[in-house]
Amino acid sequence: MRDNDLYQELILDHYRNPRNCCSLQHPTHSASGDNPLCGDQLDIYLNVDGDVINEITFEGSGCAVSQASASLMTEHLKGHTIEEALKVFDKVHMMLTGLHPDEVNPEDEKAMGKLKALSGVAEFPMRVKCASLAWHTLKSALKNCEENKISTE
Repeated sequence: MRDNDLYQELILDHYRNPRNCCSLQHPTHSASGDNPLCGDQLDIYLNVDGDVINEITFEGSGCAVSQASASLMTEHLKGHTIEEALKVFDKVHMMLTGLHPDEVNPEDEKAMGKLKALSGVAEFPMRVKCASLAWHTLKSALKNCEENKISTE
């Protein structure tokens, strides 16, 4: 099985069986995001204690890429600090927008784990906004403790 096949299976698994797909009762941080061009929408909820993300969940609807990206993100970031989460945001953003593999630090690539499944999105520019919606919504939630509305128009 090739990496691309494995990654496609992982994306489909996270779409069909999303992890952390629920709301939180009293989140410390939250934000809503939507992509009106394709109809993807989601809400991100976090419970942050100090600077550690203890809980991170999402609710939403949209294409397989947007929902799988949100699921993978929540699974990956639970237990990380806000600073670490923002660094992962930067790495994912570079990966989604086509950073050449030779430019990736091998240690960073290993740390990305299952998030590497999103790397194929870079080949489909119209899908980058689908995959990045959850990440931009996360960044908005971390920057503001109040409910926010962002758009990827």
